[in-house]
Amino acid sequence: MKTIRQYLLAGVALVSAIAADAQTLNVTVGNVTYQFPAASTGDMTYSSGTTLTIMGKTFNLSDITSMKVDESTVTNNLVTVTYSGSAATVTVAGNVAQYVTPTVSGAHVSVAQSNTDAVDDDEITYQLSGSTTDGEFSMTSGSYKCTVSLAGLTMANPSGAAINIANGKRIQLSAKKNTTNTLTDGANGSQKACIYSKGQLQLQGNGVLNVAGNTKHAIKSGDYIEVKNLTLNVTSAVGDGINCEEYFQMKSGTVTISGVGDDGIQCDLGGTTSTGRIYANESANIDDHDDEDSGNIYLDGGTLTITNTAVAGKGVKSEGDMYVTAGTINITTSGSGMWDTDDLETKAAACLSADGTMTIDGGTLTLKSTGSGGKGMKCDGNMTINAGTVNVTTEGALYYNNGTTENKNYTGDTERISNNYYSSPKGIKSGVSGDTSTTLTINGGTIVVSTKGRNGEGIESKGTLTVNNGDISVDSYDDAINAASDLTINAGNVRAIASGNDGLDANGNLYIKGGNVFAVCSGGAEVAIDANTEGGKKLYITGGNIVAIGGLEKGSSISNGTARQASSYTKGAWYGLYNGSTAAFAFKVPSNSSMGSGMVVYTSGTPALSTGVTGSGDSFWNGNAYTSFSGGSNVSLSTYSGNQGGMPGGGGGMPGGGGWHW
Repeated sequence: MKTIRQYLLAGVALVSAIAADAQTLNVTVGNVTYQFPAASTGDMTYSSGTTLTIMGKTFNLSDITSMKVDESTVTNNLVTVTYSGSAATVTVAGNVAQYVTPTVSGAHVSVAQSNTDAVDDDEITYQLSGSTTDGEFSMTSGSYKCTVSLAGLTMANPSGAAINIANGKRIQLSAKKNTTNTLTDGANGSQKACIYSKGQLQLQGNGVLNVAGNTKHAIKSGDYIEVKNLTLNVTSAVGDGINCEEYFQMKSGTVTISGVGDDGIQCDLGGTTSTGRIYANESANIDDHDDEDSGNIYLDGGTLTITNTAVAGKGVKSEGDMYVTAGTINITTSGSGMWDTDDLETKAAACLSADGTMTIDGGTLTLKSTGSGGKGMKCDGNMTINAGTVNVTTEGALYYNNGTTENKNYTGDTERISNNYYSSPKGIKSGVSGDTSTTLTINGGTIVVSTKGRNGEGIESKGTLTVNNGDISVDSYDDAINAASDLTINAGNVRAIASGNDGLDANGNLYIKGGNVFAVCSGGAEVAIDANTEGGKKLYITGGNIVAIGGLEKGSSISNGTARQASSYTKGAWYGLYNGSTAAFAFKVPSNSSMGSGMVVYTSGTPALSTGVTGSGDSFWNGNAYTSFSGGSNVSLSTYSGNQGGMPGGGGGMPGGGGWHW
């Protein structure tokens, strides 16, 4: 190999050698090699004996370590960074050499990029590979787009972020197919995350990316974050697993988050005022969020699994709205509640939490919260469920804390203490206390909720609650389904069983206009279907098929049908409800230790009841329903007298039938 001085003395001979004998001129400066294809070099300017300019890149001769000509192939727009122990080497394609200035110190690589536009119709790609226990890849501030490609990289930076992008433009961070990449930052540093981007961050690729954040977050963007195709594993984070501003969108891929000290995914508003959702056709144009600053979260596909043990930790948290359109979402939280010293109120864990509205348009959601005061899904604004499968379980007790005294299993009276001092476990909750203007609307989907613990309500709206369709099954301690204002059932299948309070409860009027309703309350003063009579409100029944174990609110208005009552029932037994001779639905009576007395039934015609029916076909609703039923014997019914009274056992046979049933 000739030295640089020999090539310079040869002058024209250098150009001839490149053209005739090889494909590539390699110019090496320290640990950085610039590769210039022969066909593209053109004239090389040698100036004043101190500099050499090739394809717009000017070198100080004193900095050049070596030059050689070989037959290596150059990939345009590509910069490769290879880590090996305590060192790193960089190779820069000649067509972008004038725009890229790498600095290498050990295995710490910093890149300054000067261009703002695509080069040869493409952006610059930085491909990282190799292994180091003390390395870094960083880019200085600027305004440009680029791709950072991970091609089998294992890198830890004990003194800061593993990847730190300080410019404000869109960065594609891609894990190449068939590669596994693991990034770890140092503890007690000043970095915001193990992977940080000041600008937009698109996480993608068909490879695997593992990330651990030992100072704050695992992944952080000062702008939006999008996830597509990638298999992303956040194995730990002192703060959030993923943290961003403006909006977060998961389109596809597999994201698994665990070991976090705060929230799994959190999105905040970037500015001071939300732009809202940018595009007009919200349901059809889910990918277009350009210039949006909303604090919204969009879960549009893929598989998301989050396990959060943090105190009051959220699985997914948005400062704006939350939309779920597709995908498989599995979230478990187990942290207890806490006292917020800034807001002077209790906070609790939740699987899905939105400061704005929440809309479920599809997907399969499995949400479980086991900590004191924990919730499955909650929002401060309106909630709408249009489709999908939602399965929510909460197992925690009521959390109490007044700033000085904490009780993670509070069993005292909550009627005379401030709402700020306690957090009740809830399956699904919309709105905030005192604001009855919010709405919870169920238009479809399959919803199964199970809540335990004192004050554990299944589905609660702090405003109105409307069921227009869907299959809803709730088992709870406190009210199974509760509205702080009016509650309306227009259609759908509703099963509401409370072991410690009312089945259906409205603090305003309660309207049942259609659908199939099976409601069960606890014993004592509770009622299966309860409206706020004390406040001058009423239960209005004008349609549907209804079974109420524990009776109906006294003074109810019943029209367009007939209500009857029976004086006994058998726990754990199956019954079938008929509208005349037409099967309505079958239901299994719970085996709770204490249930309300009396069973009231209502249909649009003449209700009849059969005991001992046999179900067959596919089971659903946690084993409490079948697609068809038959057989059984007649139950004696009397005219409903408006009380919750007793129930005699049934007698003779009744022909079997099909239909929708529990």
